[in-house]
Amino acid sequence: MQAFIKFSHFIGKTFAIWVLLVAVIAFLLPEQFLWIGNYISILLGIIMFGMGMTLSVHDFREVARQPKSVAIGVVLQFLFMPLIAYGLAKGLNLPPEISIGVILVGACPGGTASNVMTFLAKGNTALSVAITSVSTLLAPLLTPAIIYFLAQEWLQVSASSMFMSVVKIVLLPIVLGLIVQLFLKEQAKKTVDIMPLVSVVAIVLIVAAVVAGSKDKIIESGLLIFAVVLLHNGFGYLVGFFIAKLFRLTYTDQKAVSIEVGMQNSGLGAALAAAHFSPLAAVPSAIFSFWHNISGPILATYWAQKAKK
Repeated sequence: MQAFIKFSHFIGKTFAIWVLLVAVIAFLLPEQFLWIGNYISILLGIIMFGMGMTLSVHDFREVARQPKSVAIGVVLQFLFMPLIAYGLAKGLNLPPEISIGVILVGACPGGTASNVMTFLAKGNTALSVAITSVSTLLAPLLTPAIIYFLAQEWLQVSASSMFMSVVKIVLLPIVLGLIVQLFLKEQAKKTVDIMPLVSVVAIVLIVAAVVAGSKDKIIESGLLIFAVVLLHNGFGYLVGFFIAKLFRLTYTDQKAVSIEVGMQNSGLGAALAAAHFSPLAAVPSAIFSFWHNISGPILATYWAQKAKK
């Protein structure tokens, strides 16, 4: 069992490699992965269930202990990231489906990978977890509302149906995970160590499904989407860091907020795009999933090395 846990953590640490590898295979052999598209929401639900199993009362105590820092992180997550996405879509005159996809990424809460990156960067991990938890629980309300207001000029958006989707694939699995953790504590503890492996497999399969379903569009617009994702992610890190600095948060808090804002739950973006828009609208989420797992470790390594000096 110990060897399996080590293997699980190794897969988690090398996440970006597996995303890239499977994305390339799905691009070359799309017909082998198209069937996964029907299960994107289920896969994301599994990830959220795992998150629910790892949440604790301590994570929410951090909200009461650092309300200002948590509030700054959540506001930046749901205000600046969508506005940056909207600005990129308008400024670069992106096609409608790509614009929707970029805004979808911006309107999503933070992902659990940000907590790991904050820990590696020697930032305030407890703050990062608290921001992720709060933003994820607010996502059923805020994500559909943001997409409705910012993206409706490109395509018709149903905020109500999107609300139900986020409830089903985010909120409900998290609540179920919390219930399992509450009533089956010992069994839950034994499974927590293998969750990195489960999460990586689920995200990799989601990316594979998106790439396979939009191969032609990726050939046509792939470089443009990658450039937009790179800018979106980079601006997220910068805005998070400098706004946190402006509000005089500690250096460890600045790092946590920066990473939390820059790294999104791109799996949710892909699931919502596939369910409500088109495969092309899911491509920015797929590329974001790959890219932020490269940029995140780079930034975390830089800050970790700087902390040693």
